[in-house]
Parts: sequence; C-alpha cells; structure tokens
Amino acid sequence: MTETKPTTSNAAGVPAAFAPGRHDHTHCVDQALSAAEEICAGRNARLTPLRRQVLELVWRSHEPIGAYDVLAKLQRDGTSSEDGRPAAPPTVYRALDFLLKHQLVHRIESMNAYVGCPHPDSEHNGQFLICRECGNAAEIDDPAIRHAIGAHARKIGFTIERITVEVSGLCPKCGAKSRKADGDAD
Repeated sequence: MTETKPTTSNAAGVPAAFAPGRHDHTHCVDQALSAAEEICAGRNARLTPLRRQVLELVWRSHEPIGAYDVLAKLQRDGTSSEDGRPAAPPTVYRALDFLLKHQLVHRIESMNAYVGCPHPDSEHNGQFLICRECGNAAEIDDPAIRHAIGAHARKIGFTIERITVEVSGLCPKCGAKSRKADGDAD
C-alpha cells in the first residue's frame, strides 16, 4: 500500500492547509481519491460513487465542512443515492460514517464538521490546528502528543477509547494579517 503524506510546500513540512503561496489543491483531491480507492480495495470495502463524491466534497478545501453543507452540494449537483432517490441526510451521514470508519476523513468535534485525512493508511489520532479566522484546519500527527496523553491516562487508570486534539488559533496567513492590523492601529 502506498503511503499518503500531507502535501507540504517547504522543507519544514508546513501542512498544505497553511502552506504559503499557491497550492495545487486539485493534487490533494486526486491524491485523496486515489488513496481511498486503494485502501477500500485492500479492505474489500465498497467505495460507492456516492461515498466517493462525499469524500471529494470534503476534500475540495482544507476548511472543515458540515454534513448539511455536503448534502446541499450533492443536491445542487443533482446527486442521488444508490437507489436513485435524491440525496438525503441519512444518506450523507451513512457515507460520512463509512469514510470515518476507514479513516479517510476525520470529524472536527468542536465544529461538528469533517475534514479529509492526509494519511489514511497509517494508524494515528487526530491532532488538528484550526484557524479561527479563515476556518482552515491542518492535521498533524505528533507521537510525543499521543504518548503524553497515553502516559497520563495510564497514570490515573483512564482507558482511552478515542483521542482528538483540537487547537484553535491563527494560521500563518491570518496571523500575519492580524499582526499587520494591530500595527496599523497604533
């Protein structure tokens, strides 16, 4: 299985969502769809046309998207469920549940929204940096964070079932705008 890594723009490994300058987002979408096809084939899981389209919609930007926004886009595109009926909330939620189960997307709990997973073929926990200004989210996977949480949980006898770390702040672009505006206010 091919390992899929987050698209980065520099040697420092800046996640694509926060990459400076121009970013070929079409490449992110194509890479995510290709990885999904490979992963699903390897697991004998059906990546139906609807599931594939939901995944593509989630990946169209690095900004988390809610289920009802996915539904609205599917309806606008005239997409129907496997039985030919117009897409409905249960259809979208089933597709998102499938994508979550196979780690093709993550749920951003604080936003009740979904974002594409840049490395679905590796076991990991979601650690997200979420820009409060532009809404973009970047996934990081730092073993030290995972280890620290696990060690503290074991220390107090807590059994971890799922870990999601969400950090709110400003991405480099929005942070620079904010600092410039603060400088202009002086």
